[in-house]
Amino acid sequence: MLNHSTTKITEQPSKHRHLEKMTVGEITRRINEEDKTVPNAIEKVLPSLNKLIEALVEKLKNGGRLFYLGAGSGGRLSVLDAIEMPTTYGVPKGLFNVILAGGVDKLVEALEEKEDDIHEGPRQLTLNKVGVKDLVIGISASGTTPFVLESLKYCKENGIITGCIVSNPDSAIARYADFPVEVITGPEFVAGSTRMKCGTAQKMIFDIISTTTMIQLGRVEDNSMVHVSLINDKIKDRAVRMLMQKTGITDYEEASALLSKHGSVKTAKDVFLNNDVSQ
Repeated sequence: MLNHSTTKITEQPSKHRHLEKMTVGEITRRINEEDKTVPNAIEKVLPSLNKLIEALVEKLKNGGRLFYLGAGSGGRLSVLDAIEMPTTYGVPKGLFNVILAGGVDKLVEALEEKEDDIHEGPRQLTLNKVGVKDLVIGISASGTTPFVLESLKYCKENGIITGCIVSNPDSAIARYADFPVEVITGPEFVAGSTRMKCGTAQKMIFDIISTTTMIQLGRVEDNSMVHVSLINDKIKDRAVRMLMQKTGITDYEEASALLSKHGSVKTAKDVFLNNDVSQ
């Protein structure tokens, strides 16, 4: 049950008044000014975020999985992050997962009412056999979303390590998370519209979590996606040029053939530099 007496910064009135009287230029300038505050809010929580990522890396190194768990815009944004991992970093599907209120298959329907379902999150955790090897990150701008809160309670009861990304201080969800990240972005330009600054902060944090984790797991070399999946012509061309840069091969077709044979920039480069191109 929500504590409706708790003041939430995310629900406070906007400092921008009479938006309907503003010009297009004034609206866009003010939204942009608000958005500029988001990186500073994230900077303040980097120590907490670092601890969460370190715990996640350790879990994944030992055969665990990540489960983002959320509702609304934050949950939907986590889907975008998770679906990129197999292509961008060549990791298996199922390493990064999302439990979304209403179901990932109903993503475009935006079933906001499902955030009040206190049973579905724990049920999905059980169906996905989430256990002590895994890590769950709850996502909630308010910090009180019942779907997320009850799921983190379930995790606590079953010894499952959790983190959270919330945008209000001292929230119920943060109290149930082992690694809380409380990124306080303040009142929204349109009061209560947490798809704005809160959503921007969530997207940036997802980028930080997944990218840092993939680097720590050895899926990046120098600054290159050496395990990128070769799923279309654009990516294949990028990978060929990456391989040429890393090996000194000057013939595009030679590099392309080597890449096709070995399936990844990393493997093709290692074979070539070990002077064993016959493999």
